[in-house]
Amino acid sequence: METGERFGVEAIPYCCSPCDGGENTARVAIRTRKNRSLSTSSATACDYRRNQSLHGPSPVTTFGPKACMLQNPQTVMHIQDPASQRLTWNKPPKSVLVIKKIQDPSLLKPFKELCVFLTEHKNMIVYVEKKVLADPAIAGDESFGAVIQKFCTFREDLDDISNRVDFIICLGGDGTLLYASSLFQESVPPVMAFHLGSLGFLTPFNFETYQSQVTQIIEGNTAIVLRSRLRVRVVKESREKKARVDENGIIMTNGESEGSRKASQYQVLNEVVVDRGPSSYLSNVDLFLDGHLITTVQGDGVIVSTPTGSTAYAVAAGASMIHPNVPAIMITPICPHSLSFRPIVVPAGVELKIMLSRDARNTAWVSFDGRKRQEICHGDSITITTSCFPVPSICFQDPVNDWFESLAQCLHWNVRKKQNYLSSEEDEF
Repeated sequence: METGERFGVEAIPYCCSPCDGGENTARVAIRTRKNRSLSTSSATACDYRRNQSLHGPSPVTTFGPKACMLQNPQTVMHIQDPASQRLTWNKPPKSVLVIKKIQDPSLLKPFKELCVFLTEHKNMIVYVEKKVLADPAIAGDESFGAVIQKFCTFREDLDDISNRVDFIICLGGDGTLLYASSLFQESVPPVMAFHLGSLGFLTPFNFETYQSQVTQIIEGNTAIVLRSRLRVRVVKESREKKARVDENGIIMTNGESEGSRKASQYQVLNEVVVDRGPSSYLSNVDLFLDGHLITTVQGDGVIVSTPTGSTAYAVAAGASMIHPNVPAIMITPICPHSLSFRPIVVPAGVELKIMLSRDARNTAWVSFDGRKRQEICHGDSITITTSCFPVPSICFQDPVNDWFESLAQCLHWNVRKKQNYLSSEEDEF
């Protein structure tokens, strides 16, 4: 099926050592001073030199083929005032990806209404995942068949749509936004999320007025919040038996194991969770920061989250809530077997590494935004840094008001019965 003319924006060259894997050519003068070691390793602290900034990598400001962030010349240290972050278009958007929560009958009517509006009234090219159209309630609707013929379909992990979609519309809960993030491993188009799920902390738009809201997004100049993501690299040791030959040329079956490594990479919007899995033993993993062992986590596990993820699993484990515009990474233990192990916030520019401890009694398990769950064994490693590719989430009002509105409406933050007024007569007693 014809997908229309391909529009593109020339990407701005960007050098980032955490994402490119190259060396950082910037030279920074470092004042030598003595400090105490952060680990029990034999390396001394005075031999250590930082080769990257504590600040996170500057996020890209182009999102998809046509969207970019309106630049503010009064920015300081490349960190804009959240209220000044605005979305604009280099060219009028022509294509949109509609993500619908699967197997939810309550979303069928909003989905059909939105698709008809986009195709017939806005002349947009609509991308829909194939498994969404496999729903019998959609495939069997004859009145909707003419609209389906105009769709461009794709399959997760098989079709690359990163340069074809101008912006994204999510219908569902917070999970639809997380799923949208997982579809794009580099630049993410702007995301407009409608609150049609259960919690809706990340979905600020109501569907009742979707026509005027979508029209406003297409016209541009709307507020956005850049939700930082984590770039996660998992390296696994796969060991195979190597045949051993004796002096007489006889092949021995019980040879030494020859190791090979297999690496995989993920972009994570909420959190990376390392836990003990089905084992009844404590999770025992080592946590490194920029190559230094800072602690060993003994408990049910550890959560490494973005500021966006701080209001998800991390807050349930006792962490603080961080605004998405704060450049930081949060480390939260899960039921630690220690009274003094509290959640901590580290700069966005650090590199974290998690490995199974030598004396661990069992393996560990890791998941990324609740998906791609896999086992971590001895010799495997999980490296976590801040990604250069954030998720540009379109705001209903602005980043600050939307966040506090979600805290109040979804989490009932600081809800308490008001204290009674103390009259002047009662004050005398």
